[in-house]
Amino acid sequence: MSYLGDTDSEIADIIEKERLRQLNGLELIASENLVSRAVLEAMGSIMTNKYAEGYPGKRYYGGCEFHDMAENLARERLNSLFGSEHSNVQPHSGTQANMAVYFGCMNVRDPLLSMSLAQGGHLSHGSPVNFSGRLFNVTHYGVDLKTETLDYGVIEEIARKSRPKVIVCGASAYPRNIDFKAFQEIAEGVGARVVADIAHIAGLCATGVHQSPVNIVDFTTTTTHKTLRGPRGGAILCRKEDAQNIDKQVFPGMQGGPLMHIIAAKAVCFKEAQKPSFRDYNIQIVKNSKALAECLIENEIRLISGGTDNHLMLLDLSSLGLTGLEAEIALGKAGITVNKNTIPNEQRSPFVTSGLRIGTPTITTRGMKEQDMPIIGEWITTVLRDVNNNFEINRIKTEVTEFSKKFPLYPE
Repeated sequence: MSYLGDTDSEIADIIEKERLRQLNGLELIASENLVSRAVLEAMGSIMTNKYAEGYPGKRYYGGCEFHDMAENLARERLNSLFGSEHSNVQPHSGTQANMAVYFGCMNVRDPLLSMSLAQGGHLSHGSPVNFSGRLFNVTHYGVDLKTETLDYGVIEEIARKSRPKVIVCGASAYPRNIDFKAFQEIAEGVGARVVADIAHIAGLCATGVHQSPVNIVDFTTTTTHKTLRGPRGGAILCRKEDAQNIDKQVFPGMQGGPLMHIIAAKAVCFKEAQKPSFRDYNIQIVKNSKALAECLIENEIRLISGGTDNHLMLLDLSSLGLTGLEAEIALGKAGITVNKNTIPNEQRSPFVTSGLRIGTPTITTRGMKEQDMPIIGEWITTVLRDVNNNFEINRIKTEVTEFSKKFPLYPE
């Protein structure tokens, strides 16, 4: 980045500081990952110079022949990866992917059934502060407060009472497997359509580590930057009969010109995801998650639902007398990046919370394995037991820095 350093030293310095932060610390944000050098290069390419409103073969500007090639390649690779009939790679985010599907299936004020944000859902699943909650008549389901897992019988009862047009499944903070077939069966019983938001678990679904909803439910939406390990963006997968409607909702329905440099990077990501090593990587994500969860449980940290089946875990800090905010700040001082998170039966504000969400995609990308998880678990436990012990926090930060430097930032 020498040219940037010469032309804008202030931004170059900020970027270098961020590189060092990532290199010297442990990123345990469940919704984050690291991209390859190839994805970075595609994102920074001259593909960003072109307006390409429309779709391949039907653009509103001339000079798009190579952008057509890149977008077609991205779609073909994504369809191959998931076995889908049609895909749209233009959404700028997972939220916009959800928006397109909602608009394709519902009118304003139509009924929507989705998982509560407070119990593991996402903002775009009907939160009142989001467009989805403002435009549609939302009913929420949650987890059973005893098992802290989904009860599909209860969800079916809610669906029969609320008669939704659309049922959303998928989550941003649910540590257990999701039965997409059960959701489709519930929807068929009430005449609803199903949207599976697999933003968090897309890599797991693509590689068979988690059940894939593609060709089971009506629509699948995802981000490309979490377990898929690609650029920040979204995508939609559906059957051929819904293709024209979905494409129309994305453009011109809610977006103008697509980000062609990002679409090129998505194509790179989808190619990388078809390698056998990518399946090994996603298997390792879950192994690491389970190993870290086991260490925390052994140290008497309570986990929501008692453990994890996927890439993340939710910690209940109530018995420690801590808020999620206090824990996030203390761990951050130790070089361990996590995020505060609401938990089932939450009593605190979402800006404070009683829990933490911890995920393993990024540290797995860097090459960490099961044997490294007890080390990380002990650091987390030590900090959580005494968040005001600055001596211990500084000691751990030094150890975290030395440990992290052993693992590269870029996946092979």
